[in-house]
Amino acid sequence: MATDVSNRKDAIILEECQKAIDYRFKQPELLRAALTHASGAQSRLASNERLEFLGDAVLGMVAVEQLFRRFPEYEEGELTKIKSAVVSRRTCARISRLLNLGRFLFLGKGIHGGEALPANLLADVFESLVGAIYLDGGLEAVRPFILKYLNPEIEQVAEGEHAGNYKSSLQQLAQRDFEEIPQYRVLDEKGPDHSKCFKVAAMIGRYHYPPAWGRNKKEAEQKAAMNALARIHGDPIPYPTD
Repeated sequence: MATDVSNRKDAIILEECQKAIDYRFKQPELLRAALTHASGAQSRLASNERLEFLGDAVLGMVAVEQLFRRFPEYEEGELTKIKSAVVSRRTCARISRLLNLGRFLFLGKGIHGGEALPANLLADVFESLVGAIYLDGGLEAVRPFILKYLNPEIEQVAEGEHAGNYKSSLQQLAQRDFEEIPQYRVLDEKGPDHSKCFKVAAMIGRYHYPPAWGRNKKEAEQKAAMNALARIHGDPIPYPTD
C-alpha cells in the first residue's frame, strides 16, 4: 500500500514537472532520473549526476552554435567571452528557479526543496534536465527548450557588447539595409614596427566611408565603423582624418 501511494505521488510530481517545462517525455524514467538528487538515490549511478554531465555538454554545444550564428563577425575570443557570461552556473540556477524545479526534486531526508535550495544544486538539476530531454527527443527537442531560456540571456549580453562594438552595429545595419557585409581596408600605416598606427576605412559594397586612425587595426576598425554609422545616419564624423 505504501509503495502504491509513493508511486502515485511520484507520478503526480512528474506530471506537474512536464507541465512546468512544457515538454512531455516519451520515457518518463529519464525525467525521474533527472530529478533525483544523490541524497535521494539508492546509489550515485541512480542519481542525476550522469545526466548533469551530459546536459552540461549539450547546453554548451547548443549555446556555442547559437552564438556562432548570431555573431558571424566575432572572433573566437569574443565568442568565448559571451559564452562564459551566457552559459554559467548562475544562469542555470536562475532558469531552474524560473521553472521552479526545486519543488519537483527527489531529495534525501533532511533536505528540503523549494526556494531555499542552494544555487549549485539548482544549476545541476537544470543541466540534468537538459541531458534527459536530449536523450528522450534528441537535438530537435532540446534545442528549442534551451534557446527559449538562453536567447534572452544572449540578447542581453549582445546589447552590452554592441554598446561598445560599432563593427557589430554596422554589420547589422549593412545586412538589413544593403544586404552586404562591411569590409575594412587598411589605407595607411605609420610608426615603428612595435608601435604602429593604422588608417582604416569601412566599405559597404563599393562605397568607402571616411577612414579613421587607430593605435592598432582593431581600434582603427572600430573607429572606422563609427565614422560609417555617423555618415549613414547623417551625423558629424567622430574621427575625421584631415
